Amino acid sequence: MFDRKFIQYFDWVLLGLVLLLSCLGFITLYSVAAAGEATLDKMFYIKQMVWFCAGLILMVLSFFFNYKLLNRWAYTIYAVCILLLIAVLFLGKYVSGAQRWLMIGPLSIQPSELIKIAVIIILARYYSKHAYTRGFTLRNLIKPAILVIIPFILIVKQPDLGTALVIFLIAASITVFVKIERRSFIYIIISCMTAFPVVWFFLKEYQQRRILTFINPERDPLGAGYHIIQSKIAIGSGMITGKGFLKGTQNALSFLPEQHTDFIFSVLAEEWGLVGSVFLIFLLLILLIRGLNVAYGCRDPFGTILSVGISAMIFWQVAINIGMVMGLMPVVGVPLPFISYGGSSIVVTIVCVGILMNVSMRRFMLE
Repeated sequence: MFDRKFIQYFDWVLLGLVLLLSCLGFITLYSVAAAGEATLDKMFYIKQMVWFCAGLILMVLSFFFNYKLLNRWAYTIYAVCILLLIAVLFLGKYVSGAQRWLMIGPLSIQPSELIKIAVIIILARYYSKHAYTRGFTLRNLIKPAILVIIPFILIVKQPDLGTALVIFLIAASITVFVKIERRSFIYIIISCMTAFPVVWFFLKEYQQRRILTFINPERDPLGAGYHIIQSKIAIGSGMITGKGFLKGTQNALSFLPEQHTDFIFSVLAEEWGLVGSVFLIFLLLILLIRGLNVAYGCRDPFGTILSVGISAMIFWQVAINIGMVMGLMPVVGVPLPFISYGGSSIVVTIVCVGILMNVSMRRFMLE
């Protein structure tokens, strides 16, 4: 029987934020399409709307089941996503030198987006089931580390260092939240610092070049540094109020690379300036605060960790994308939630917000 408390605890603010952020994304994508770049499908923003509608349908469907079922099906969801990642390595579609997409009939999906929520669910199950007052020790963290390393390696092989980095940061955020024993935490920090020089030799040449370009973009202004230089020009030229809708010159002349995906924030900043950029960041900040509020109000450990993980996923994608286009971080392929073009990305993000709303609706339930 439907409980009236579900309506009482329904988070209308989260729904409103999803709709408003997605509308901003559609407007910006339309501007990119209108710029007239020959290599782009002019109707890709229509495809984004179709994926958005699919995401909304899945979000609504997610309201009708108890989120605690995700706890029961955690390993199944994780295993299916891992199998999809393995399938990408053998059957994946190549685009711009990367093998990240899997064709299922007429649909093209990106399993690396799906694994984000799978990792959050599996870690929420493990940490909620194994809670320690003094915190998790290194021995306690072996299993969750394996669960994260497997998809991390599979995604790096595609290669997709940006998404792999997001997976790592999500797992790290959840682990810090559930508390690590002090000595173990110190060991982990020292190990990570020691591993950085070693990791450098395992990076591909173009990945090393991106990091060196981040340190000094002027070392190759027409090559590896071109992306970030043009992005900073676009953002700076927007000034306070921007050049106006469809009037961004960097966008119109196609100087901005990947302007419909990774560098879409630069398009928005050029056309709407500081005012539009701050407005977008403010909406995303409210979304994060609402997500953490859901976690704070939940009485169930699994629901709390699940909400924290979803909030961490959105936060890190926003921080990395905006930091990247402003030259504060190396260039990696991380989409801006709700704004960047990408069917799998927007569907997963909307469904994740739907799970947050599900937790909010049922936070009064003890069982």
